[in-house]
Amino acid sequence: MSTPCPPEQIALVQGLFVQHLPALRGFLLSLVSDFSLVDDVVQETFLTVNSKAGEFERGTNFRAWAWTIARYKALQTLQKAVPVPQRFAPEVIEALCAHESAEQWHSEAQLRFLAACIQTLAPKAREVVELRYQQAHRPPEIARRMGWSVDAVHVALSRARVFLRDCVSQRMSVENA
Repeated sequence: MSTPCPPEQIALVQGLFVQHLPALRGFLLSLVSDFSLVDDVVQETFLTVNSKAGEFERGTNFRAWAWTIARYKALQTLQKAVPVPQRFAPEVIEALCAHESAEQWHSEAQLRFLAACIQTLAPKAREVVELRYQQAHRPPEIARRMGWSVDAVHVALSRARVFLRDCVSQRMSVENA
């Protein structure tokens, strides 16, 4: 029979989970690309992190530990979900995660800068980005809503992503200077 996890260890792990939740959601959204599934995976990840709280060693990399659990939960969820042509295959997710360390995923500062940079986008570009990434609409639906071609939506999203990446990078370099 295993020893119960001390309440202070559970509280530590839960606090770290809450602290890293925005970045974890971003990580999972990049893998799953479906807001409702992301919510399910976050819940499953929390339950597993909570039940394994005794395995987490204080002073080690919480993000790496939690992101590994989240990745496996995402893969399990995707195996049960209805296949969507635009969604990554499990093998692709594994390959992407093998090349990215947990530390490379978005920091709180990056997310803050991203929110500020989104506000500086041109109104139509901001609308396209919000339709795609906040409301989870696919390019054909965005094209229909905006009266554009699907190609125009892809171009607008591509340009917006480049602008946002450059804007966030610039703000990060100013903060780190």
